[in-house]
Amino acid sequence: MKLDVIALDGKKAGSLELSDEIFGLDPRSDILQRMVRWQLASRQAGTHKTKGRSEVQATGAKMFKQKGTGRARHGARSAPQFRGGGKAFGPVVRSHAHDLPKRMRALALKHALSSKAKSDALIVLDSAAPETAKTKALAAQFGKLGLASALIVDGSEIDANFRLASRNLPHVDVLPVQGINVYDILRRDKLVLTKAAVEALEERFK
Repeated sequence: MKLDVIALDGKKAGSLELSDEIFGLDPRSDILQRMVRWQLASRQAGTHKTKGRSEVQATGAKMFKQKGTGRARHGARSAPQFRGGGKAFGPVVRSHAHDLPKRMRALALKHALSSKAKSDALIVLDSAAPETAKTKALAAQFGKLGLASALIVDGSEIDANFRLASRNLPHVDVLPVQGINVYDILRRDKLVLTKAAVEALEERFK
């Protein structure tokens, strides 16, 4: 598929032929859902924990005699039904991560890229290198390009001026090409790739 290349000032800067094997697939929502679920599960800390009845500090003496009180028989103040007792079946420290094949992760990234291309939400920039690191100037340029919510992916290194100018813009994420991922692509309305990022992606999936 062929796509126009634009500069930061909104002017046309040529065109670029995109690989149909990466940007021309028919996106499948089930593959994208599996990938997003895998990403979000992997980032969970899993450090939440409560104390069980063997971990709380409580007296070991029998609370009251076994018979004759008219009350239920109890032998430990640490039982879950008492205030200050241990939690029954509470959360424990664990990993929420699960396996997802490497081929499935690569395919999900292709489907995410294809979904943006198919919905006309993909923009190719000539380069992301503004003359100054001014957030106001970059915001004005983004306004002309219609980038209110966007993920911008540059080459292996992000231009220093662009990084400084864009970091205070709301709903705008900037990543190097090695950090591109399905969740960040889908959570923003527009995907902006520089020519360097497109070349790196095509080289990666070659």
